[in-house]
Amino acid sequence: MISIRWDEFISPIVLSLKVSIVSSIFVLLLGGLSAWWMARHPFKGKVVVETILLLPLVLPPTVVGFVLLVLLGKKSWMGKLIEFLFHQSIIFTWGAAVIASIVVSFPLVYQTMKTGFASVSKDFEEAARSMGAREWQVVRYITLPLIWRSVMTAYIFGFARGLGEFGATLMIAGNIPNKTQTLPTAIYIAVESGNQPLAWCWTGAIVVISFLLLFIVSPRKKEQYS
Repeated sequence: MISIRWDEFISPIVLSLKVSIVSSIFVLLLGGLSAWWMARHPFKGKVVVETILLLPLVLPPTVVGFVLLVLLGKKSWMGKLIEFLFHQSIIFTWGAAVIASIVVSFPLVYQTMKTGFASVSKDFEEAARSMGAREWQVVRYITLPLIWRSVMTAYIFGFARGLGEFGATLMIAGNIPNKTQTLPTAIYIAVESGNQPLAWCWTGAIVVISFLLLFIVSPRKKEQYS
């Protein structure tokens, strides 16, 4: 009978939650700013730019991971810059898992936020501007309160997508126990090594977390009883 150690079980869960929390904050900011700009500023070539932003949604995660590996590797200028600034390569660190999660979850967050911005009547924003409000004040006090549900949904989607990311994470962060091993990669290795009980425990954990995330954003109406 295969025994399950607590530290072995909890480590991928803690790391996955840490990666998802950090990546979801960054991707919400990046996706929100990009969605706001794209929704409010028409320009030539907008369709091409938006297609590029949405590419990670349809590309295989391993392709995304390979591109990130080339861009952030030690031989690239970005990799050399990161190594110069932080005195180590970002490849095969938990930071690489954060980057992978940001890239693959960006399209979901961007699309959700863009839909939210598009739903806001420009008359409200123009009225605020006519009364002397600056652009950041319009966004802070008019736009964001009107799309708060879209913001929450975008964050949850970004968190959940980052939590379930496997292919790109495995390519650039690897599967180092207690360092870069997230829940999806841990489940894969457990199945490959024949440790079914541990794989089921991790599967149950990620199912519970995912259920809670979806439950939070699910629209619910108060039931009326006659």
